[in-house]
Amino acid sequence: MASNRTSEISQNFPFCAIVGQEALRSALLLNMVDPGLGGVLVRGDKGTGKTTAVRSLRGIMPAIQAIDCPYSCDPQDLYHRCPQCRKALESLFSQPVITKDMPFVELPLNATEDRIAGILQIEQALKSGERYFEPGLLAAANRGLLYVDEVNLLPDHLVDILLDAAASGVNTVEREGVSFSHPAKFMLIGTMNPEEGELRPQFLDRFGLSVEIKTLQQATDRREIIQRRLVFEADPRKYTQEWRQRDEIVKQRILGAREILEKVNIPHHQIDLAVRLAAAGRVSGHRAEILIIKTARALAAFTGDFEISNAHITEAALYVLPHRLQNWTLDSEGDQQNRLRTLITQVFNEKKPAEGELSENFETSDTETEGMQIPGAAAAGSIVFEFLKKKALM
Repeated sequence: MASNRTSEISQNFPFCAIVGQEALRSALLLNMVDPGLGGVLVRGDKGTGKTTAVRSLRGIMPAIQAIDCPYSCDPQDLYHRCPQCRKALESLFSQPVITKDMPFVELPLNATEDRIAGILQIEQALKSGERYFEPGLLAAANRGLLYVDEVNLLPDHLVDILLDAAASGVNTVEREGVSFSHPAKFMLIGTMNPEEGELRPQFLDRFGLSVEIKTLQQATDRREIIQRRLVFEADPRKYTQEWRQRDEIVKQRILGAREILEKVNIPHHQIDLAVRLAAAGRVSGHRAEILIIKTARALAAFTGDFEISNAHITEAALYVLPHRLQNWTLDSEGDQQNRLRTLITQVFNEKKPAEGELSENFETSDTETEGMQIPGAAAAGSIVFEFLKKKALM
């Protein structure tokens, strides 16, 4: 198993060797720290390294403790288990627990509904009197990562399956009055080129974070990309080994962040700030403010901070709000970012509303906000990468 794992990793570009795209890599890292963030939607031009970055996660994904079953059930979770593990628990049967790689599953665009959700074999059930279920990709992705390239081209009926599973954490397959359910909690990572179409609003909101990436314009960055790619293609295994130590340190940083995640203090005024940011963005529902806090907490944990700060909230908003703002697809990438930064600046500089109230007027002119400094980083991704640069990993 170890040799297979090494072979798989060596086929993917090392995470720490990727040039630039700090916002994308930071968003991916934060989901490794807290899988409950809900994944990442990556929008960007073709050839900007979206798929390369996602696949490079294989080299830094921590191992998990799992019951030796097709669904990688969590031995510490007594409630979210597959029927086989629930039956074993009820009969007090001790099941073997193994250490395994966190699942990484790619969903091909030509996948069928049965391939994704699994197949309930009615014929065998009629013969033996027992339900027989052939697990699909959702089963394989439980407690791991499900990656969909060109997610905006996924057919609607397959989108519905992913929506149901992502919302409930359970996959249910029904056929002729017989049903089978199993846990299906996964990080959903989607990449897309917006020129090829957008996502349905219901699906869009299921992604916890979003980033938009562009072609790097600095000549030094572009030269470095060429050089690193050529060396990697000449000997993938050797190149991966050269970067293995740095990738391993990042993996250990993820594990350390997970250990302190629940210990990070969330001051009441930071919760108020998250609420005001979501209200200023006129976003629907309350998922945005919850995710701002959870993302800020993951940022703090990754850098070893035990309290959420304004900088953490600011950067979290840059991940959580873009795809939830009204008419977000109508703006260019630059206009969208400027719009969001102006909104954040206005929220930080407005007079704090009275208890129980939210400010309604965020239509401040550009001249009124000109020169104001947004607390924290100047760009999404910098808190994580400033930390990693200090550790000489980037």
